[in-house]
Amino acid sequence: MSAPLWTSAEIAAATGGTALGAFEARGVAFDSREIGPGDLFIAMKGATADGHRFVDAAFAVGAAGAVVGEPVEQPHVRVADTFAALQDLGRAARARAPATVIGVTGSVGKTGVKEALHAALDRAAPGRAHRSVKSYNNHTGVPLSLARMPRDARFGVFEMGMNHEGELAALTRLVRPHVALVTAIASAHREYFDSEEAIADAKAEIFEGLEPGGTAIVPFDSPHRDRLIAAARPHAGRILTFGLGEGADVRATCVVRGPRGGTLATASLPGAQLSFTIAPPGAHWVSNALAVLAAVTAAGGDLAAAGLALAELGGLKGRGARLRVPVGGGEALLIDESYNANPASMAATLAVLGEEAVAGRRIAVLGAMRELGADSPAFHAALAGPMAAAKVDHAILVGAEMAALAKALGREVELEHVPDAATAAAVALEAVGPGDAVLVKGSNSIGLAAVVEALAGGPSALAYPERRPQATAEALETGKG
Repeated sequence: MSAPLWTSAEIAAATGGTALGAFEARGVAFDSREIGPGDLFIAMKGATADGHRFVDAAFAVGAAGAVVGEPVEQPHVRVADTFAALQDLGRAARARAPATVIGVTGSVGKTGVKEALHAALDRAAPGRAHRSVKSYNNHTGVPLSLARMPRDARFGVFEMGMNHEGELAALTRLVRPHVALVTAIASAHREYFDSEEAIADAKAEIFEGLEPGGTAIVPFDSPHRDRLIAAARPHAGRILTFGLGEGADVRATCVVRGPRGGTLATASLPGAQLSFTIAPPGAHWVSNALAVLAAVTAAGGDLAAAGLALAELGGLKGRGARLRVPVGGGEALLIDESYNANPASMAATLAVLGEEAVAGRRIAVLGAMRELGADSPAFHAALAGPMAAAKVDHAILVGAEMAALAKALGREVELEHVPDAATAAAVALEAVGPGDAVLVKGSNSIGLAAVVEALAGGPSALAYPERRPQATAEALETGKG
């Protein structure tokens, strides 16, 4: 049997806590629904719930031990502050692992790039590549992901998000990446920033945590390229750019749409050239793939293995998963982009919908884009252009913010504007027919996963695995942009 992830003695040493009862843990969680046999449960105190209420529940499903701030009967490590202890475990895991660590951020594409990069590195070093799961990219998700990194990991890939200045600076100093990658800059979270330039500056904070001699990776085609490069220069030993433009260090020299919706590409890299297939459809995935190749190059990974991994990528739940769902004696294509949305990602995924060859109609179920500030109506109205380009036949718009888009569309598209996800689900069930292609996309707070579940016939094993109905100390998946 492999070595445990943590022993009670190691946890006590990392956190400055006191161990009562010896135990070994093979996983870490602070959500009681995620606890499996042999895991460590960290009893976090959240804004609305206290994890200490769920210690018994965690041990009932097999927890090996707990980190607590209050007395409990089960084996545990007692600490003064369980959130600080989580951060301490993250730091200790980062310090002990020999892994080459890659940090990923950006306004769009960071979760897809993180997953693709992990697949590329794991293909060359099976079982030795670690990554943050889902969108665990905030002040709790990042230290948790670090604390879960195996002691013998060869690679670690960590997504980092933010919606305020200074947040990435704190996260990157925890992760201490050898490679820091910015996927793209877009007008996400504009409510908290005066300009897109300010967003670029906040994303560039990722470079501040680079290990000495580390590599910064910057999108060449971004209008903020030079700003990002200037921010990286004081911290990076090397700067790599990726993109389509002449002069990018990692550049696509040939891009052809594949026969099954993906892309065939050839990339020129420092000292190498690679021809490969990108399985996920859309022009935005060409940029994502180039970012992956740049990071693999910087991390000393295997480019050939990366090319094979990109050819085998599947869609992620909420971020491009493609489902064939039964409808009226036939099937419809359901594109699940329900997890998040901003103006750039909306335009990109509408373009993917427009590229679908359909026997029926193209239907867009679009939820409001949140945290866009005073310019929110203009950003929503501007989606009329991408919708027209995608030849959307029927739009179901969800949320009050979508009134601006409904007005901009006028009579050009068959249109229904509804207040919430539950109503959207009912409308979609009536609207979707055989041969249709349906895109579902909106900010996570709109809850359009309910529309996907309704169209897929409920939480299916393929798209929405069953979850134990266990209480949780605090919701973890509060991924940031």
